[in-house]
This record gives sequence, C-alpha cells and structure tokens, in this order.
Amino acid sequence: MTRLATHSATARDIIQELVRNMREGLEPLQYSTLAPAIYRVYLHSDDLERLRGLIPRIVDEARRALDNELTRLNRPPLPAKLKLSRDSRPKVEAPAGGWAIELLENTDDETQPGDIVIYSELAVPAKPDYGTGSMTKRIATSRLSGGLKSAQKYEEKSTGPVETYAMLTYQDNKGSQMYRMTKNQIVIGRGGRDYWTDLTLETLPDVSREHIRLRRDPASGKFFLKDLSRLGTTIDGRKIPSSVEYVGDERKDKNLEVDLPDRARIGLADVVFLDFQVGGG
Repeated sequence: MTRLATHSATARDIIQELVRNMREGLEPLQYSTLAPAIYRVYLHSDDLERLRGLIPRIVDEARRALDNELTRLNRPPLPAKLKLSRDSRPKVEAPAGGWAIELLENTDDETQPGDIVIYSELAVPAKPDYGTGSMTKRIATSRLSGGLKSAQKYEEKSTGPVETYAMLTYQDNKGSQMYRMTKNQIVIGRGGRDYWTDLTLETLPDVSREHIRLRRDPASGKFFLKDLSRLGTTIDGRKIPSSVEYVGDERKDKNLEVDLPDRARIGLADVVFLDFQVGGG
C-alpha cells in the first residue's frame, strides 16, 4: 500500500509504484529470473474518478516503464562490458503474455486520497527438488508517509484433484457462507491493507484483521488453532489462550496453539461463529 500524504495520487506515482512492485516481486530461478505478470492497482475513489480518462494512457506508459526497467536490470555490469569478466546473472524475463494492469477502486474504509495499493501475482513453475506442485507468488508493496514496506506470500497449486481437509460454515454481513479448507494452513479475519487472509470476513471491527490461524499437521491430520486477536477466540464456548502479547505498540507472537476437535464451533470475539468439521462434509 502506498500513501502519498501531501497530494493526491498522480499518474507518475502509479507508474513508479508499479515498477517498484515488479522489482520487489522478482523470482530468481537457475537460468532465468521471472517478473510478476498481473498487477491490480487500488485507488481512492476521488483519485480514480480524477484519472479515469487517463487510464488507457497510464496503462500504456506503465507497460513501457516496466519494459525499460527490465532492460536496465539486464544491462551487463561495467566489467562484463569491458570483457574483464562474464555476466553470469540470470536474465530477467518479461511475462510471456505481456503485462496485465488493472486500476480499481479501493473500498477499504481506511483508504485516503493519495493511497496507492498494488497487489501483483507471479506463477512460479514446479521445482523437481520440491515435488510437482507449482506456486503462485503474491506481492504487496507499500510506502506510508515516506516509509517503504513490502509483503510476499506463496500459495501452492496442486496439479491433481484438490482435497478438502475441512469445511467451515458461518454467517457474516454477506449472509450464510461456506469455505473449503484445501491448504494445510489458513488465516481468518477481516483482512485489510498489508494483511493476508485466506478467509476474509465482512463483519464488525471487534474481529481482528488477522484473528485466528488454522493449521493442519500433514503427518497426523490433526488440526490446531492459534488466536492472534485482541478480543479473543472461543472453541465450543470455552475461551482459548491468546498467542500474542502486546508490549506498548509492539505485537509479539508466542506461537501458542491449541488442539481443535474434529467438530467444533469457533467464536471470534463473540461476533462471528464458524462451524468447523474435518473432511469434505
């Protein structure tokens, strides 16, 4: 996420942040380096409306800027130019299908004029040493009041049938919902800027942005739950110990988990209740 405190977001700001996001998301392989292909840019509604007529031009110049940055990154260093050494760095490759860039409205309540939120995706091919599954790398970048931040997350893609490890049914502001857990670990909460959540709940702010972490042990098939919230979590009406402690404004994770039964009712701040069941239901 990018916040430009002194003025609204400009087209140049957006392009520069796209280039920075691409650099943050580079994935080196043995003989090449891959760059993210898909970019979603989220803007405050005022900025999006002001720039709407320029969006095709912004996208076109952003693609040119990304191409130019790849050329710069692949430029051989001076010793290689003088033939004093070889340039053995893996070349950075442009996405085979080109750069996909989309500008959207950011509906987060905390969004301010001037904020630029960019999420990008990169498909990482399977590596023989680590099995046959491929990965998707997701990148978020931020510049908040001059301070730069970035976050990365890898998600495994299965090449075979997807197994449902557990089912979660619940009700939030969108009504009755169902979620199939197909990964060994998920994060549940309200989500938001700089927060990765697999299951995002539309509910009151009593529920933390990252409220709980649900983990399955692949060896035993047992499930464990970690409370990451401020207002607490219950299992079948019993409050569980928190895994986080706050020292001033600093948040520390004690890595404390509790066993989760095969069937359980999980309460988040006594606001949202998730009915958990092992298996596909």
